[in-house]
Amino acid sequence: MGYMQQQARSEQNLTPSRDLLKALARYGEPHHMRSLFELIITSVLFIVFWVAAWWALSISYWLTLAICMPAGAFLARLFLIKHDCGHRAFFRRRIFNDWVGRVLGVLTLTPYDVWRRDHAVHHATSGNLDKRGTGDIDTLTVREYRASPRLRRIAYHLYRHPLVMFVVGPAYHFLLRNRLPLGFANADRRFWISAMGTNATIALVGGIMIYFLGVGPFLVVQLPITLLAATIGVWLFYVQHQFEDTVWAEDHAWNLHYAALFGSSHYELPSVLNWITANIGVHHVHHLNSRIPYYRLPQVLRDIPRFTKNRRLTLMQGFVCMRLRLWDEDQQKLVSFSEARELKVDATSEMK
Repeated sequence: MGYMQQQARSEQNLTPSRDLLKALARYGEPHHMRSLFELIITSVLFIVFWVAAWWALSISYWLTLAICMPAGAFLARLFLIKHDCGHRAFFRRRIFNDWVGRVLGVLTLTPYDVWRRDHAVHHATSGNLDKRGTGDIDTLTVREYRASPRLRRIAYHLYRHPLVMFVVGPAYHFLLRNRLPLGFANADRRFWISAMGTNATIALVGGIMIYFLGVGPFLVVQLPITLLAATIGVWLFYVQHQFEDTVWAEDHAWNLHYAALFGSSHYELPSVLNWITANIGVHHVHHLNSRIPYYRLPQVLRDIPRFTKNRRLTLMQGFVCMRLRLWDEDQQKLVSFSEARELKVDATSEMK
């Protein structure tokens, strides 16, 4: 038995028990005053930085771009509050979660009900090789990649290139793809209502801003903020599941709680970045119980120390994950294209 198989078997014994899952459930009660504070402080800081970026246009556009950086970070934080609303974790009542989520969906260019459905599928299938394709980053196995036609391999190389993954991709996803509920042609009409209602509200709010500020000033402030927030969001989503010893398995061998605990990273960031990113780096705990409000996740780590040691990635280690692009079924880990080529050479040598 190889090392990775031994590690997998050892970790299988650490799959969360019912008692541990029940213990996590105690943290799933949102505090309304804390939630309101988080929503207000994030919204106010976003507005302050947005206005400051617009004001800085009279001084220097470079200053405007510099101010757009914190504004983009707080827009990403508003997206993460919407994320908690989608899990019914931010407020106790569903109606509050849904309507706050829909309003924030306008600011983040994301139709809330469409996104919530896709994200629920992601949580229900994360790490399942037979149920890929909804709410996740496309990942091929080494065998699938080798068996693919040349054009598909080229397309996959381009898709996985950092420039496409973290610059072109986020811009396409939030500016264009979110405008239509793709994949919902024959689904419940509420998804089309969500997408079209979001689009109409975006047009209305944008039109009002352009009327008072002018089309040029509005776009040169809003576009950098939106694109930066989109890149931050895609990066966080990427590093939460695309790391070397993540978990992928065929449906017959896949386990929801095992995949949640070992297929999601604990992305340890400096305290300020943890706060700005709404503790989304504590992603393994979030996948085990998505009803825990993000501001209670640090308390889970303090009270249940076993979660502090699981799949830890530092800020710098996260950047190394960008080179990992294929799932190696034999070694049970993500590998780079070059590592996959070396594996093929080694296999050919052994056959000879």
